[in-house]
Amino acid sequence: MANEHAAEQLKERGNTHFHKGEYASAEACYSQAIQKNSKNPLLYTNRANARLKLERWQDVIDDCIRSVELMKENMKAFFYLAQAQLAINHPNEALSSALMAYDLCVNSTAQTSNAATISALVLKCKKTKWEGRERDRIRRRGELLGELEEKLEESKKKELFDIDEMVANGEIGTVEAEEERESMNETYTGKVTDLRTAFAVSDPKHMAKREVPDYLIDPITFEIMHDPVVTKHGHSYERATLIEHLKRSPTDPLTRELLRIEDLRPNIALREACTEFLEQNSGWAYDW
Repeated sequence: MANEHAAEQLKERGNTHFHKGEYASAEACYSQAIQKNSKNPLLYTNRANARLKLERWQDVIDDCIRSVELMKENMKAFFYLAQAQLAINHPNEALSSALMAYDLCVNSTAQTSNAATISALVLKCKKTKWEGRERDRIRRRGELLGELEEKLEESKKKELFDIDEMVANGEIGTVEAEEERESMNETYTGKVTDLRTAFAVSDPKHMAKREVPDYLIDPITFEIMHDPVVTKHGHSYERATLIEHLKRSPTDPLTRELLRIEDLRPNIALREACTEFLEQNSGWAYDW
């Protein structure tokens, strides 16, 4: 009991550091708390969150896995795990973890405030996975384009490594490093877009980028909608999946506001947009 009490005090001290943005100090307190009580899964998720801020991705993954081992239905652990997996460019694993976090969230009465945030993460993971498949498809269509994109990717990785080295050497802080990464990613995204545009002009049928607009995607299944309905709160969902949800819980899946099947109305304009998109992109759109 004494160790558990000491661990709780260290956790509270870590929380104070975390809220002040002192993530390294927070991590140290959580680590000390874990030494006192290694069976508490919440201590590992707290430390994982601090390590997310410090961008220590593998350590985040290790903490989340350990937390899940101790408590299987651990929404936060899967949420943090997905973010770390996505950061190290493992979108398939990240999507699986994010979907698990989302499922635990929408079926929980205690942790529903995070539904919209987790939904956004799921969509981000799915898009990243799709973009990877698109890169592979386009590269197969054009060997030269693939070689040029590989050169850009290598150059980007080198610059990312240089930023990580500067952080490790204390030359720049984590906030400045994140700004540098965002700026660099925008620059390289622009270069890739310009490169693909040039190739698309010469081979528009095969080189055009294929993507699904966010507004066509159901927030529950993350698939393209076929029969969307709109709630009284203005949110649109696929009819069948929303009705199934409402049979289990009479609330909006994302906002948790009271919602009944009788409150649903067909979203005719969105349905027409979905139909038009699927007709114009038949084939690949069903694989999204």
